[in-house]
Amino acid sequence: MAQILDSLPPEQSGKILCCYINATSKIQVARISNISNWYFERVVFPGQRLVFEAPPEAHMEIHTGMMASAILSDTIPCDRLAIHEPSSSDFNTDSVTLDPISKKPIVQSINTKREDTTKPLTIAG
Repeated sequence: MAQILDSLPPEQSGKILCCYINATSKIQVARISNISNWYFERVVFPGQRLVFEAPPEAHMEIHTGMMASAILSDTIPCDRLAIHEPSSSDFNTDSVTLDPISKKPIVQSINTKREDTTKPLTIAG
């Protein structure tokens, strides 16, 4: 779930869900500054995933932290960071892919039976 602290201005009709991952070992600052009437800036720690909503025309600036400063290290169009949510057809369970060697299904079907899975503890004695 995206944490939206700075909502988009009302004149922004479309928005996309985006994700940026800091794959470096340095602290970064992610900033969007090309959208008027909107301020977006977040600190992204090494290995952290930042999920946010932005207009498709937004550009994210990545500033990489140095000892006492930060340099602009990248500018990424937010439409390249868009998360494409899977549709229900992506979870079609009717088609089965077979392993070419064993001829067995690669993905087993999911057990959807609802039953009590709690069993009493028995001590062998």
